[in-house]
Amino acid sequence: MDDYDNEFGGWDDELSGSGHFMEEQEQDDAAIQQECLENFSSKDYIMEPGVFKDLQTYFRAGGAPEQVVELLSENYSAVAQTVNLFAEWLISTGVNAAEVQQMVENHMKTLILKHFDPKKADSIFSDEGETPAWLENMIQHSTWRALFYKLAEEYPDCLMLNFTIKLISDAGFQGEIANISTACHQVEIFSRVLRTSVSKLLEGSEEFEKQLPEFTKMVCHGEHTYLFCQTLLQVLGLDQHAGSVIRRVTEELQKSAMERGYDVSGIGLALTTAALYPRACQAIAAMLSRNALNPADITVLFKMYSSPDPPPVELIRIPQLLEIFIHTFFKPGAKIHPEHKHKYIYVLAYAVSVHESWQQGRRLSINKDEVKATSQALERAHNICSNERKGATELTAEIQVLYQCIRYPLVAVGVLFWVEETVADPSYFQRMTDHTPIHLALLDEISNCHPLYHASVLQLLIGLFEKVYPELDVLVQLELKKTLLDRMVHLLSRNYVVPIITYIKKCIDRQDTDISLIRHFVTEVLDMIASPYTSEFVQLFLPIIENEDITGTLRSEDGKDPVSDFIVHCKTNFIMMN
Repeated sequence: MDDYDNEFGGWDDELSGSGHFMEEQEQDDAAIQQECLENFSSKDYIMEPGVFKDLQTYFRAGGAPEQVVELLSENYSAVAQTVNLFAEWLISTGVNAAEVQQMVENHMKTLILKHFDPKKADSIFSDEGETPAWLENMIQHSTWRALFYKLAEEYPDCLMLNFTIKLISDAGFQGEIANISTACHQVEIFSRVLRTSVSKLLEGSEEFEKQLPEFTKMVCHGEHTYLFCQTLLQVLGLDQHAGSVIRRVTEELQKSAMERGYDVSGIGLALTTAALYPRACQAIAAMLSRNALNPADITVLFKMYSSPDPPPVELIRIPQLLEIFIHTFFKPGAKIHPEHKHKYIYVLAYAVSVHESWQQGRRLSINKDEVKATSQALERAHNICSNERKGATELTAEIQVLYQCIRYPLVAVGVLFWVEETVADPSYFQRMTDHTPIHLALLDEISNCHPLYHASVLQLLIGLFEKVYPELDVLVQLELKKTLLDRMVHLLSRNYVVPIITYIKKCIDRQDTDISLIRHFVTEVLDMIASPYTSEFVQLFLPIIENEDITGTLRSEDGKDPVSDFIVHCKTNFIMMN
């Protein structure tokens, strides 16, 4: 028996081992019960999605039902039910149900944004092991999708949010997430969003200008997204029908990337045919990297583009390069070495006036008919604008020459830049004695000749109008701003109406503009316009006209005045249309 005990172990050892196992099991069950009880003690834990799972775990560990019922009932404060009750009371008192729902949702969004914990959010997936049903329901509502977009921007490393963005994309809402940086880290989502965004831009809708900022923000998120998108656009640009729009988008992306401090000129050159012309590519890349022209590189381009078989003109139509040219020619006081000046002029004129026809990578024709005339206009305008010694009198004598040159779009862009740089001088308006300074008069001519520059002219006028001139007397400032408003009225007469009226309305809403200036604008506009009016114009301009503070002094008692006539006409036609 002793031998048996020694060889196989005694009964006492077996019973002892079983006892230890039972003791450890009891300890584990106690720990599980304690953990579950702590959860049950939480406020409103009965409303948590994991309550049923914890109940099963607790009962398997031998927990007492009475204690669970007591803890869950004692800690049930019915927050959600109370909110629902208050919502029903509000609706009963006459508040719109949709408004009440919006109030509740907005408050919940605020609380979630304030208390969101990415670690706890990630634990949802590790605990449940699958997509929660409530999450799939949430992404079907625009309110909660907007919340996830905002959270994803704030917590880009949260796995739960990244997964949710993918769910949203899979559900077909990729058009909404064009501004979500999270999408830029997942090629599948980024590809979908990019496809949707590019399709919208190619539609050529009026929303193009509104969609472009968000699109460029997404694409310029990183080098990989920028390269991916530009490569795709380069392929799409081969389509003859969409080529011009694609090129516009490509240039806007490059401009936006540069404004963010990224040097993307090399990528732009690599995606063109520049590799086939290494000398031209090297010269262009050198000037783009320094953001300045130099005679050596210009000489290289001049020789190549004046040869019988020049490189494609698109190589020198890079927006950054053209902008450097404009600054070189039209920045006040800019000097170009006389020996190389004709080369600078030729290369720039060639870039903006030559037309080429290509098919399957082979040039079919090249038209240089406008190069000479463009070069002459550029040289004449440069000679006038670069002479700092010329005062207002000398410029007035040459105003007709500038008017003729401004008919060329290239010169118009240069003169607009020159005017902007000149009037930026704090002492400019102190020296002016004319009611309409000659530089502002040039803006009128640019507006007359080039509708595409209307937005740029208005932007310059707005900047001057909102600028503070402490060195000028108050009355002088008012006269100056009236002159600027007159330029806006002239721009309005060139059929650029809605943006100008919209801006004046903003000035009224902000209450930061002298009422006499608004009254002056209204008077000038009423003297110029005549019926019929578009509904959009009436909707914008009528509230301004009806404002007693603005037009009260312009009305007569008998109602026979332009203000009253406009109001009666608009309201009569509005009643007839309805």
